[in-house]
Amino acid sequence: MFFETLAQIVKDKHQQTIELPEGWAQGRAFFGGFSAGIAADFILKQFDAAYHMRAFNVSFVAPTAPGKAELALNVLRQGSSVVQVSAQIIQNGEVTLFALASLGKARESAVFEDQEPAPEFAAPEQGMGIPDSPVTPEFAKHFDYRILRGGMPFSGQVEREFGGWVRFRNEQHEMTIAAVLGLVDAWPPAVLPRLKKPAPASSLTWTIEFPDKRLSEKQTTTWWRYLATIEYAADGYGHSRAGLWDEQGELFAISRQTFTVFA
Repeated sequence: MFFETLAQIVKDKHQQTIELPEGWAQGRAFFGGFSAGIAADFILKQFDAAYHMRAFNVSFVAPTAPGKAELALNVLRQGSSVVQVSAQIIQNGEVTLFALASLGKARESAVFEDQEPAPEFAAPEQGMGIPDSPVTPEFAKHFDYRILRGGMPFSGQVEREFGGWVRFRNEQHEMTIAAVLGLVDAWPPAVLPRLKKPAPASSLTWTIEFPDKRLSEKQTTTWWRYLATIEYAADGYGHSRAGLWDEQGELFAISRQTFTVFA
């Protein structure tokens, strides 16, 4: 359903309407990684493939729901190599998601600094999966998880780090920016393993950046490494940074989130 939904989005049309499927609930809202992926895919389909998405900033303004959703794009500035755009998801006349994106063509540069080392994890079969329970969000059934850093949500752990392996469960497809967004946001906020009993939590804002890598050579059903670190949490809000790497340790996303937690 993830890629079937994205297939509704057409090129060269800055306002269009698509249908969001059932089965992707995150509490009372549509899964944020999916709605962000829709906005990103919508943006990218309006520009030449030479424009790589460099940075994507999302505000989850209101709960998105299954059903009809309007997509609207505004080009803020288009230069010789960089485009700045905004996009919105609108339902019932209300903005539910607002995104700013920076797209840029590659160009010759004397500057190169390689990534920091990827986190080392044991093999996926040594990690814990997220069980199907009353507190597990509906959307999580579309992903496989293997927790190898931190602990299970609501298990009273004290580590600042949370992560392991993740992949799409049934969506056999080449990787895209939208799929990266789905994999990164599939993980619960990094503070949840610290709690001793279930409590609601959700993303408030999200900034994610994408090194220009050959995503089309990767698959959604292979394992991907994810690691998040809590930077600060208090007063019902938290701040974390995270990364997504492939099985070989190549960096594909650099993420930062502000999240709310009702505990």
